Amino acid sequence: MALLDPPESVREIASRLEDAGFETWCVGGAVRDALLGHAHLDWDLATAATPPQVRRLFKRTVPVGIDFGTIGVLDAHGVMHEVTTFRRDMKTDGRHAVVEFGASLDEDLARRDYTINAIAYSASADTIRDPHGGREDLKRGVIRAVGNAGQRMTEDRLRALRGIRFASRFGFRIDDDTWRAIVDSAPHLSRLSAERVKQEIEKTLDQVALPSAAFALWKESGAFSTLIPSLDGISPTALRALDHLRRPFLPGRPQRRVARLAALFAPADPATVRTTLKDLRFSNSDTDWIVGLLERWRRLGGEMTAALLESAPGDPVLRLWAAAAGRTRLAPLLRLADAFWWAEREAGRPAPSQSRIA
Repeated sequence: MALLDPPESVREIASRLEDAGFETWCVGGAVRDALLGHAHLDWDLATAATPPQVRRLFKRTVPVGIDFGTIGVLDAHGVMHEVTTFRRDMKTDGRHAVVEFGASLDEDLARRDYTINAIAYSASADTIRDPHGGREDLKRGVIRAVGNAGQRMTEDRLRALRGIRFASRFGFRIDDDTWRAIVDSAPHLSRLSAERVKQEIEKTLDQVALPSAAFALWKESGAFSTLIPSLDGISPTALRALDHLRRPFLPGRPQRRVARLAALFAPADPATVRTTLKDLRFSNSDTDWIVGLLERWRRLGGEMTAALLESAPGDPVLRLWAAAAGRTRLAPLLRLADAFWWAEREAGRPAPSQSRIA
């Protein structure tokens, strides 16, 4: 029985590269997730072939990151798989790396961020290459940087936020040396582009079942202080509200990510939220929706809380709230309120009960 089971299309891509004389391995998140027993469809490959050689071997390719050695190869079903040339970093400024091709697999794995992401699998030989002990860290539930943790963070400041996301997603602890490097890296996170920070926030909201754990580490590490100062004082209770927003508001309305974004930014002043979301390159439509919801929460939240603590409101009160919130906004507003009240009840403080909200 095979150690891992990548899709047949991935095996075919690897086989074509190997038949042409190029060493090829499956790498990255798919290998990690497969070893954890999680489903993962996004299989990437690392190879000795250069980008021009990859493009000559396959009819349908996309130069998704050709300067960094990455070519997207489309399989028979039109699914793209990233094929990247073995490489080593020559220099980096904490945001961008200059790479050199012609490296070995082990050199390529040594430039990766965390041990659990530095595991390679050969489908043809059914062999795992794990020079940094990633499988053992998966078993122990540890996020540990490859090699020198401080150097890894200096090479790419985004790695600090990625490490927090992986730890929160899998319920792992962060190795002590790695955590110290993440904390030391926090003041330098301003070097990251707004787009990269936005993507990391979105991935955290999408991938982490209980994102309060991730953003608590943002706060503890100093990431909020550097990147989103308005959230540096956010309370654990406010963060816990994010964990209750696991479903869309309404069919056709903004999905969980935007709902969680609203909850995340709720403690900040709406005017500050608008500026922050724009600075982070969130869309105008998402920004307007979030700010509008938070303005209504500030205006009506206290009144709604007081009324629901006493009794279930009747139709006249609900009509007044609907008129003040806007009929299409009342349900999302109640959903947001429910998340905060849930967190308050969990913290042992008085808040309207679930039965009265329903």
